[in-house]
Amino acid sequence: MNYSIRRANASDLPAIEALLPRLAEFDVPEHRKPEELWHGDRDMIQAWASDLRADIDVAVAVIRDSIEGVAVISARKELLNGEPSAHLEVLAVSRKAQGSGIGSALIREAESMASAKGALSMSLHVFSVNHRARKLYERHGFDTELLRCYKRL
Repeated sequence: MNYSIRRANASDLPAIEALLPRLAEFDVPEHRKPEELWHGDRDMIQAWASDLRADIDVAVAVIRDSIEGVAVISARKELLNGEPSAHLEVLAVSRKAQGSGIGSALIREAESMASAKGALSMSLHVFSVNHRARKLYERHGFDTELLRCYKRL
């Protein structure tokens, strides 16, 4: 599958938003609603598209003028040592492009964008039951470092 990776612009927003529900296409824990997994990302990306989030960078994967994948990073300090870092906020690939290598290409682009901004590391969040995503991240050298525990009160 031939694709290209490029920096996104505000006119890409509708196509990017259409990919966000893919973030909840796994066995979402019972105590969560699928839309909870991507509504905050949508709001963040809308703020970026309105030039309200200079800390955000977005890349898209394009196949024949159609956006089929997106990666979003934010610049931040590393949680434990305070070094310049980036967080992979979103990695989503369309169903039709899944398995094509676009996810890997977007991770590499996210790492490149982060390095260009001076980041020395990159973090991400992934649900423990999202096995496909976890395998992808492990192949790219991400280690499980912390576990987030959640209890509804």
